[in-house]
Amino acid sequence: MFELFIILLDLFMALFMFLLGLYFYKSKGKASNLLTGYNMRPDEERKKFDEEAMCHSYGKRMMIMAIPFLAGAVIDLFKAGAGCALAWGIWIILLISLLIKRVRTEK
Repeated sequence: MFELFIILLDLFMALFMFLLGLYFYKSKGKASNLLTGYNMRPDEERKKFDEEAMCHSYGKRMMIMAIPFLAGAVIDLFKAGAGCALAWGIWIILLISLLIKRVRTEK
């Protein structure tokens, strides 16, 4: 039962990250309102950024963030829990790299 739960968790996270990334990618810049702090900026400051390109970039990165969970689900078929832990570890590293890129881009 535990093995099935872990595999389903991995698959759910992969689907969630992929769909969120796809939404950002296809939003034509409208998903920028979901970015923390970005939607609070004045309109003059927001005009400095190409919101469509920014959403494309973030969307691609989010779709890539789904890959560790797919690999984790496969690993969990053989050793339950190991793939999930590995997927979360890689996902955290990818999240930190995304946040660093965002800070550098928005300066």
